[in-house]
Amino acid sequence: MNLHYGSLYWPSTFPEHSTYPSLKGDKRTRVAIVGGGMSGVTCGYLLAKSGIDTVLLEQRQIASGSSSANTGLLQYLNDTMMTEFASSIGEERAATFYRACEDAAEKIGLIAENLRRDVWFNRRSSLYFASSPSDVPALEKEFDALRERGFAGDWWDGDRIAERFPFRREAAIVTRGDAEINPFRFVHAMAEEAADAGLSIFENTAMTSVERADSGEGYVVRTTEGDIKANHVVYAVGYTPENAGGKWIQASINRSYAIATAPLDGFSGWHERFLLWETARPYLYVRTTPDNRIVAGGLDESVRYPVLTGRELRARSMRLLSEVKKLFPELHPSVRYEWCASFGESADGLPWIGEDPDRPGQYYLLGYGGNGTIYSMIGAEIVRDRLLGYPNEIADIVRPDRPIGQAFGEAAGKGSSS
Repeated sequence: MNLHYGSLYWPSTFPEHSTYPSLKGDKRTRVAIVGGGMSGVTCGYLLAKSGIDTVLLEQRQIASGSSSANTGLLQYLNDTMMTEFASSIGEERAATFYRACEDAAEKIGLIAENLRRDVWFNRRSSLYFASSPSDVPALEKEFDALRERGFAGDWWDGDRIAERFPFRREAAIVTRGDAEINPFRFVHAMAEEAADAGLSIFENTAMTSVERADSGEGYVVRTTEGDIKANHVVYAVGYTPENAGGKWIQASINRSYAIATAPLDGFSGWHERFLLWETARPYLYVRTTPDNRIVAGGLDESVRYPVLTGRELRARSMRLLSEVKKLFPELHPSVRYEWCASFGESADGLPWIGEDPDRPGQYYLLGYGGNGTIYSMIGAEIVRDRLLGYPNEIADIVRPDRPIGQAFGEAAGKGSSS
């Protein structure tokens, strides 16, 4: 399955990245991670740094799937508001989950700032603005709930927005503690240092099946190049959930669009290079890059596969460019890179992370939703803590067999079991 179509910006910023051999023969390890994108490499990084013997398999190249199409916004606010989560999972659990997202953003920052390579990490504030006046009451309710729980942020009215930007909206929440990153460089930089710490990485090695070991303990991960015997298997397979098997993951796979402009001379009127996004669904989001480009994305569509023609792609790219120009009429951006990519969502807005109750020792690490990079960190910590025997307060919230997952599984009534 092709996860993206078009010209990707991030790989162009790091053409000299490291490569890894394909698997040759059989191996034995404690943990086998299937997938070499953001989730898989973050997990491999944490496990290797914790001294856990781990092998990572990638069927193509590291960060060549959805990670190379990721637009690199790190925000603790979610596509689903905390007040909406409160209605479905309870106020306390909603706040706990949001706090985990905030903590994950900080932990990603600490990793990024200590990597040997520059991964273009910059701390930013975000402007989450009301797309229309009718969205203001819900946005204000969200702000009050965030403030009550101690999250850092400010309420901006229309005048304050207009004083700092060349556009006006009725209201916005400004959040602190967010950031931007180059996801392609970040994944590769983590992979390099994880390999130095003992992670075995094999590219161009596709998993063909996972079977219970003859001894009854652990599993055999069969690949095109050899077998790996492992006590635990982590499925970090991104937006191909069928590769994880099991019956619990019933995700909606859609597609979205993004552009990166040619470099600009400056960003007059763009207050502190805030990350911008809105309350409309689907929403527009906009950021800048260290080499003075604008990255914008949105126009989500309920179609699993990316577009297949340049004409289709260009039509959406021009729409995104038009939206950017409406926000910043004094800037004159032009499209340099454009792409369409698949992304996944769950019905309740939460990622699918944790041990499959039907297959002990097999774990899902699927960070579905707009906060995929944040979810990758949360998921990697859940897997690490489970293997080390530590409690994790988020694990129960995102577990595969949470109530919505159970309902999906019963409705589906099928799913491979390996």
